[in-house]
Amino acid sequence: MNAPFQARAGLRDPFQAFVCDDATADMLRPVAVEHGWSPEKVNKGGLRNAVQSLSVSASPNILFVDLSESADPLNDINALAEVCEPGTIVIASGQVNDVRLYRDLVASGIHDYLLKPFTVDHLRDTFANAQTILSGPRGEAQVDKPHIMAAVIGVRGGVGASTIATSLAWQLGEKAHRSTALLDLDIHFGTGALALDLEPGRGLTDAIENPSRIDGLFIERAMVRANERLSVLSAEAPIHQPLMTDGTAFFQLQEEMRNAFESTVLDLPRHMLIQYPHMVHDAHVAVVVSELTLAATRDTIRILAWLKSNAPQTKVIVVANGVPSGGALEINRKDFEQSIERPVDIVVPHDGKLAAQAAKLGKPMAEVATGKMAAPFSALSSMVLSHATEEGAPSGEGSIAGGAKSLVDNLKSMLNKPKAKAA
Repeated sequence: MNAPFQARAGLRDPFQAFVCDDATADMLRPVAVEHGWSPEKVNKGGLRNAVQSLSVSASPNILFVDLSESADPLNDINALAEVCEPGTIVIASGQVNDVRLYRDLVASGIHDYLLKPFTVDHLRDTFANAQTILSGPRGEAQVDKPHIMAAVIGVRGGVGASTIATSLAWQLGEKAHRSTALLDLDIHFGTGALALDLEPGRGLTDAIENPSRIDGLFIERAMVRANERLSVLSAEAPIHQPLMTDGTAFFQLQEEMRNAFESTVLDLPRHMLIQYPHMVHDAHVAVVVSELTLAATRDTIRILAWLKSNAPQTKVIVVANGVPSGGALEINRKDFEQSIERPVDIVVPHDGKLAAQAAKLGKPMAEVATGKMAAPFSALSSMVLSHATEEGAPSGEGSIAGGAKSLVDNLKSMLNKPKAKAA
């Protein structure tokens, strides 16, 4: 039904119906045959049977459900939505002639509501319209919003890359109105689902163990929905279970998410760059998250150099996260920028109170932040969208300048620089 992504036709049954009376069943079967569907897919039992059946099996592309025996159609349709997979076109029928009910049902996600008694021609027209939607493009939004992929990489553990990734994914979904997938690739210790107050499920570990299972239907079942526009694929694999994969599963996940969503955010641990360098090849933007410390400066230089060599087509955004106020810095921003030989694009100030509040509420920091604290997250989202839609190779401030060549000299100069005397 209404969902952040649509399934590809062909992966599920094309049609199923659940009706309350023989007359409706007898009318549906020949129309189903006309469309090449099996008449055996017309089942008795109405909405209650539909909910029970779809709770243990895949939803069809087109679902006809009879509400005639339902005492509370709107509430029952919402129950159906909980077991009905994204991408299914739902056509309902019933005996209640109420325009407010019709509007509420359409708003809840159904495609059409046929008032009994209806004719065979009404059925044909409704099914023809549903098939047109299925066989057509994914919608105007998909044409206007080509898919973008952003990889968020922390230069060291604890710099807040997952916080940035979760907030970026939320921004792309809620503020940019894009269907967005957050793929948390820290298999054992990922916090993508935790930050959104969700159970991660086994989807990601199942994908790694059985890459051949990954397809559009798998994505629908494995993704955990945070809201209407944001879905998450994460894991909490047992720490005694090593990650055994050649990276095929990750490549296939990226492909399927590209087909199913308008945006994908990869929370990409830095060690994945070494093991699976292809992960960033298709990313339009790499968000490199650092902090203003000596160790983080060293690793930022190394990762920027790696990206320049291995993914030169990827635009780079450098985020300085958790920057304390009042000058209590191990390295100031100017020295950091001189060392990495490019400017910092986004500065996210440290706010322990905001971080604690977001954690308690199970919401991304971007959703909880207000005023000045909200500005960096909005700016990051805008910059990702801007870079992702630009053509050509990276250049200017959004590109990778310099590299590891001056690493030792830069670090030595910072360490040897005399401290300014207090005023």
